[in-house]
Amino acid sequence: NHAMLAETLRILHRGLQDQFGIAKPRILVCGLNPHAGEQGDLGREEIDVIQPCIEALRAEGMDLSNAMPADTLFTHRHLAGADAVLAMYHDQGLPVLKSHSFGEAVNITLGLPFIRTSVDHGTAFDLAGSGSADDSSLRAALALATSLCSRRGDSAL
Repeated sequence: NHAMLAETLRILHRGLQDQFGIAKPRILVCGLNPHAGEQGDLGREEIDVIQPCIEALRAEGMDLSNAMPADTLFTHRHLAGADAVLAMYHDQGLPVLKSHSFGEAVNITLGLPFIRTSVDHGTAFDLAGSGSADDSSLRAALALATSLCSRRGDSAL
């Protein structure tokens, strides 16, 4: 709904400013439906909820794209100059991220009163103790957490 989407975009916007030092973040917004709804033919969420929310937040000064189809948004042409992408659901954005940077990507949860980072994959309990697990994403998550703590002057790691 509009309120939840607005809250999520505000958290993302504020997190980019506060934690990453980006004064005026450029955020790309995925549509929910295939082809961002095809002007209502494949769903009306873009028309009834997403675009009105984007317009309201633009009036507050946020730099947001229109709701875009994921297969268009995740191209180099559109990603150039973007600071973040808001995907509407887990499997809309994560496959793209993993295909480009699996093992190097970091999950960060914005909007919390503390810094939370985690690896870019699941728990992989079946690999525990096998000696075959790749710890590169864990190292990246720890490095980002350390960097973010340093940026905000937090000495408690």
